[in-house]
Amino acid sequence: MNKKLFLTVAIAMLLPLGAHAERVEEQPSAFQMAGDLLVARPIGLGIFALGTVTYVATLPISLLGGNSGDAAEALVFKPAEEVFVRCLGCERPGRKERLRERN
Repeated sequence: MNKKLFLTVAIAMLLPLGAHAERVEEQPSAFQMAGDLLVARPIGLGIFALGTVTYVATLPISLLGGNSGDAAEALVFKPAEEVFVRCLGCERPGRKERLRERN
């Protein structure tokens, strides 16, 4: 039961990230994409998981101190944006838009 609740909360927190992503106009090489997929994303996923656990563990203290929003931004949202919103091989978070030429 706790796993389902945790996954539901995590997904609900991540949904707004994609809606507010900026457009990215980078053209990463295949080498950059492979490095991102094999090295950067797993490390980022680990940082995101550790940040989420740390945020949940320190939430009572953050609520008492009045900085739970800042803690969520630093520990959960920024790492999630780097892992889930940044295009493969890109340096900045955002979404790529395909430009279609119409004849």
